[in-house]
Amino acid sequence: MKHYPVMLPEVIAAMDLKDRGLYIDSTFGNGGYSEAFLSSKRCNVIGLDRDPNVHKRVKELQVKYSNRFSFIETKFSEMDRIDLPMVDAVVMDIGVSSMQIDRAERGFSFMRSGPLDMRMSSTGATAADAVNLLSYDNLVRIFKVYGEEKYSRKAADAIIKSRQNKYIETTADLASIIEKTLGRSGKIHPATRIFQALRIFINDELGELYKGLCAAERVLKPGGKLLVVTFHSLEDRLVKSFLRRRSGSMASVSRYVPEQQKDDIEQTFIDGKRSVIKPQKNEIKENPRSRSAKLRYAIRTDKVSFNADDQLLPDVIGLEQMEKLL
Repeated sequence: MKHYPVMLPEVIAAMDLKDRGLYIDSTFGNGGYSEAFLSSKRCNVIGLDRDPNVHKRVKELQVKYSNRFSFIETKFSEMDRIDLPMVDAVVMDIGVSSMQIDRAERGFSFMRSGPLDMRMSSTGATAADAVNLLSYDNLVRIFKVYGEEKYSRKAADAIIKSRQNKYIETTADLASIIEKTLGRSGKIHPATRIFQALRIFINDELGELYKGLCAAERVLKPGGKLLVVTFHSLEDRLVKSFLRRRSGSMASVSRYVPEQQKDDIEQTFIDGKRSVIKPQKNEIKENPRSRSAKLRYAIRTDKVSFNADDQLLPDVIGLEQMEKLL
């Protein structure tokens, strides 16, 4: 399937690219954003990605754009730990790329039967490990929080019963279990939310997103821009809360934040646009995967960053806990 850099016109407009500017494409994927930036201006781009399968595309851009493009294999959550210079913008596309979804062996999609993997890197526990080894209660929490699945208990119960008879090994195995349990009506497959929840959990996507936002805050120049494209409500709520908190709008974020903390906050970002930016109708028609995309952006001030706030993250089993359980 053709690769589409989602909301590219909106991203470029918000970035206001400049010649000799330095930009981080922190979720390189298939390089759609990076190439668009490099072809638009005589700028420099640093691509980041934890997926080792992107290297072929990396080499193509390095040949085409020579010393204006460089790449580092790393999680975007660690961009502040790899001795990068201060940059003019950081772009994050928080979604699974088409090159991951469309490859059956990666195990991201129930549309193609493959091993139940879902890892964005080549290390760590797989989705098969999770569904075959985690307890009923932990599966319920994962499906309910990360998938917002209202039938999380029925799904978890079906998985527990099925794995007693046969190891759940493939995406088709899991999709079949969920479809038989929840039934099917309409266009949306009943396993959609379960697969989403497992993918988010296996890759610690919300934890990585929050750490990535904090890391971007530390590498951006004053006046630099942070742009984030999200694809579901959990991601968007996290980005929205982060930007409002960092821009000083504490009262509108969380009732759980202690009152005394509100006086200690420095405004490290100016919210670039209060309302979320959504894709145009013609883009959704050409690329249906963009229909749930949302873009938010903010401008870095010259204030120092402040500490991470775990209150922004949902209370659910984490990777460290999972490793102990497995």
